[in-house]
Amino acid sequence: MKKEEIVSCLFEKNGLRIERIISEGQLTPAGEWLVQKSLEWVMVLSGSARLLLAGEKRARLLRPGDHVLIPAGKRHRVTWTDTKGKTVWLAVHYRPIKK
Repeated sequence: MKKEEIVSCLFEKNGLRIERIISEGQLTPAGEWLVQKSLEWVMVLSGSARLLLAGEKRARLLRPGDHVLIPAGKRHRVTWTDTKGKTVWLAVHYRPIKK
């Protein structure tokens, strides 16, 4: 297992950022939460992971094709990623459209 995930920015412009993230057993450290100012839509392209959103009782198991929209400011954490192979995520960060 590598120490850190590999995060590659595929596109960034006008408040939109698209990333490819490769995990190999990494998870959010115990007691820590991730929080973004922007909305984040994530999809697992390969491998598998568990994602817990604050307020949910159980982490969601994500497999290829599964996706989640994480609201801006929502605490969340990755509780597990596959240790026997790579988990590849597509993450899209964007600001809400003002009407």
